[in-house]
Amino acid sequence: MRSATLMTMLAATLLLAACDASEETGTMPMASEDMPMEDTMSMDAEDMPMTQSGEAGRTASAEGTITAIDADAGTITIDHGAVPAVDWPAMTMAFEAGEALRSEVAVGDAVTFEFRTSDGGNEITAISER
Repeated sequence: MRSATLMTMLAATLLLAACDASEETGTMPMASEDMPMEDTMSMDAEDMPMTQSGEAGRTASAEGTITAIDADAGTITIDHGAVPAVDWPAMTMAFEAGEALRSEVAVGDAVTFEFRTSDGGNEITAISER
């Protein structure tokens, strides 16, 4: 019983600290007296997409130009065009890539590549020069 009381007091203290912090930073709290609860973001389970550990994520393909290869980080950075399949605009970004894929290309190469995007990151699954 004492641990439940302690946890409740700790939670209340953290909640109050978060409210004070939001006033200092200018961020808006999730709910307030001025905003009815029904206008706040719902956190119901049926509103949340179900993800399972090990989920493959979404896959897509794109074209671009390699701007960097980082063997230590295990990445290839590509200046790529828009990728409608995953709602991405054109940008330059680093993708995780295995050693075999990194060895197939060089900085400055124009490439076509396939990748997988998930909560865990973005990984090139295939790459070739255009």
